[in-house]
Amino acid sequence: MEGSLQDFIEDVNGTGHLRIEHDFGDGFVRLQTSEAERRQAAQDIRCSENIVLEMLRNSRDARASHIFVAIAREGEKREIVIIDDGCGIPASMHGIVFEPRVTSKLDTSHMDAWGLHGRGMALYSIAVNTLSAEVADSDANKGCAIKVVSDLRKLPEKTDQSSFPEFRVAEDGSVNVRGPKNILRTVCEFAIQERSSCSVFVGSPSEIAATLYAYGVATLASIDRLFCKDEKQLPITKRLATAADPASFAAIASSMGIELSERTARRIIDGEIEDIEPVLERVVLSPEDAIAGGQRRGAKRSGSSKGIRLGADDVRLLQDATVKAFSEIADAYYVEGDVVPKVMSRQNRITITIPVVPKQ
Repeated sequence: MEGSLQDFIEDVNGTGHLRIEHDFGDGFVRLQTSEAERRQAAQDIRCSENIVLEMLRNSRDARASHIFVAIAREGEKREIVIIDDGCGIPASMHGIVFEPRVTSKLDTSHMDAWGLHGRGMALYSIAVNTLSAEVADSDANKGCAIKVVSDLRKLPEKTDQSSFPEFRVAEDGSVNVRGPKNILRTVCEFAIQERSSCSVFVGSPSEIAATLYAYGVATLASIDRLFCKDEKQLPITKRLATAADPASFAAIASSMGIELSERTARRIIDGEIEDIEPVLERVVLSPEDAIAGGQRRGAKRSGSSKGIRLGADDVRLLQDATVKAFSEIADAYYVEGDVVPKVMSRQNRITITIPVVPKQ
């Protein structure tokens, strides 16, 4: 005789110990009020930085190995889109996950550097404190894209959102973090804390779209990209690589909560907007008299350090030469020779990465 998860627990423990109010299936449950309170009181969302942190923790708990954070501001509105390659949310749960005490972590609440996570209150608290919060796209085992729009007049944030934090090593070996506790610092501190489990990227919507495009190109076989009939069958993080033209690129980006013009989409496809590196590659643990990683990046752009910024034509020239050289040995190793290398120029070096894709 089949029964629900709720019935099973009630039979075993009795109603006095029942932790679930409702079983939605697919591992999602609504906790009883007492159980949610046991996992601490309702979450406080007081600023944009709180939103970003809670969404990052959700992605981590969904076993994401790559998390992409797109941030933008227009007037007094802050837009935050977080895309990951975690276990995803079934379509039937897209609205319900923003209700109180709904969680997929009945027995896996997570104690981390910021407290206990898994009470089923984080997304609810975000929803009630913002203008809108929605699952832009997600499905089981396809990853997740969540978009949040907040009113900065009601939910503030640090005034300085452009400064990259400084990480300095003290004499005793401890790491001191300096700079405003803005979104960038929030993401950096999370990335450092969770460095063994996931890579985190943060940037503007166009930078994140370019990074997702490069990630898809590097991880999908050429045949899957060129002949994909329905990108919805692919993980969210790889879908942009299947775009055949700027219009389809912009449409796919919009479906995951990132709004781009076709002109911007064209610039990404043409390599004019570069993908960005993981946050940890920007973090430099420096002695007290050294400058921070974010400042070094600014020095490169201002021309005060050595290095070059390659133009789109030069990037394609290097890519074509690399493909030609690689194709001669690809057959010997039974891997795809028709790939798109990633070319990055950073300070005093140019890095060319060739994706290795087994032949189908």
